[in-house]
Amino acid sequence: MDATELPAAPLAATDRLFFGGAEARLDREAAARLTAGALRGADDGELFLEYHENESISLDDGCIRSAGFNTSRGFGLRRVAGEATGYAHAGEIDEAALGRAAEAVRAVGGESDATATPPRPTNARLYTDANPLGDSGFAGRAALLTAIDAHARGLDSRVRQVMASLAGSWQAVQILRADGERVADIRPLVRLNVTVLVEQGSRRETGSYGCGGRHGYAALLAPEAWQAAVAEALRQALVNLDSRPAPAGEMEVVLGPGWPGILLHEAIGHGLEGDFNRKKTSAFSGLLGQRIAAPGVTVVDDGTLPDRRGSLTVDDEGTPTSRTVLIENGVLCGYLHDRLNARLMGMHATGNGRRQSYAHAPMPRMTNTVMLGGSHAPEEILRSVRHGLYAVNFGGGQVDITSGKFVFSASEAYLIENGRVGAPVKGATLIGNGPEVLTKVAMIGNDMALDPGVGTCGKNGQGVPVGVGQPTLKLSGLTVGGTAT
Repeated sequence: MDATELPAAPLAATDRLFFGGAEARLDREAAARLTAGALRGADDGELFLEYHENESISLDDGCIRSAGFNTSRGFGLRRVAGEATGYAHAGEIDEAALGRAAEAVRAVGGESDATATPPRPTNARLYTDANPLGDSGFAGRAALLTAIDAHARGLDSRVRQVMASLAGSWQAVQILRADGERVADIRPLVRLNVTVLVEQGSRRETGSYGCGGRHGYAALLAPEAWQAAVAEALRQALVNLDSRPAPAGEMEVVLGPGWPGILLHEAIGHGLEGDFNRKKTSAFSGLLGQRIAAPGVTVVDDGTLPDRRGSLTVDDEGTPTSRTVLIENGVLCGYLHDRLNARLMGMHATGNGRRQSYAHAPMPRMTNTVMLGGSHAPEEILRSVRHGLYAVNFGGGQVDITSGKFVFSASEAYLIENGRVGAPVKGATLIGNGPEVLTKVAMIGNDMALDPGVGTCGKNGQGVPVGVGQPTLKLSGLTVGGTAT
């Protein structure tokens, strides 16, 4: 693929970072030569170059408690032969370090005469190249956090503590393949989090809200944005003040739109990643073409949504991301693939090869995982429930990929009695099985929403930003763990 087919600005900008300037200790020709030599006879592989700036600042109870800035630069060299992978990385980018890495990965054999099919070219640009860390300056961001504290306390006299944080990063990557093909991307990312603690009598409760995406700080610094975040965190805290212990037992459950899609991500999404299915350790292994969910359930993983936290112009192997349909009208029709697992399973890479940094090898990961909307109004769904739970927001959870069993805690939930939303409850957990819960989707709302931009997914010790989304959903039966006696 000719370099003119690639987005010009990221390639030129990353050339300046990795191969330009008086301090450069690796030129493009040497990088191409050493990479080609290291990957000769391999089935696949790449040189991944990364420059990363990130900062964070946090406020607690009216004072700036922490602030940090970090810059990192390095490379990872990968050689793939069959199922075996050799990987070497270094926190310095120079010819000597790359030469040592090339020698190390050649220990993984392979006599292939042809490398894997290269990623298809694209000119897509899903987000700005601008570095958000240059927006407003540190003083401006500190002032915003102080304003958040004052604003929250002014909204309600019961506010006792306010915690707020801003985080931003700017990542530039370039990927070189054995045939000299080069792909580049520049990735901004910002996030705002607000937590409010309220007190009434002897009872204290908290509420939290976060938002962000692949854009600059301006969208978060706008008063209407951060004030809405404060209002939502306060609303959740006040709701929890009035909550009662959650009941326990089997009951109908309604999941709210947006962030509750994290249950879909954890309980179902990981099981649809290619490596688990190639190794037959997923509950969904060998089920392509079979019905695994109720009619109307369609789930996609879409890395092409502009400015979204989980989106990528290209993945960390250089493959453009895509909109991958995983489940269509209840039928399993696809998995999420990096290049290695796609090749070994005889399928196409979907642009889901992701890594936390240059120090990590890529593997199949989700981007923005979404259940599409249906035809029912949310009010109609709630009216259909005689006795159940309405889970609006979620906290933590865990899932076993092999069995599909999951446990999730609801951070905001309400009882539903005779079609009406009643008292808020605290301590509710949802217990179930991912493949089974798909078959219990009884009604799908027409209000599909994406999360506000706060998701981070962990797998094999690597964390990457992700997005989730779904409409209001009714599950015909799910085990609810509670604290009511």
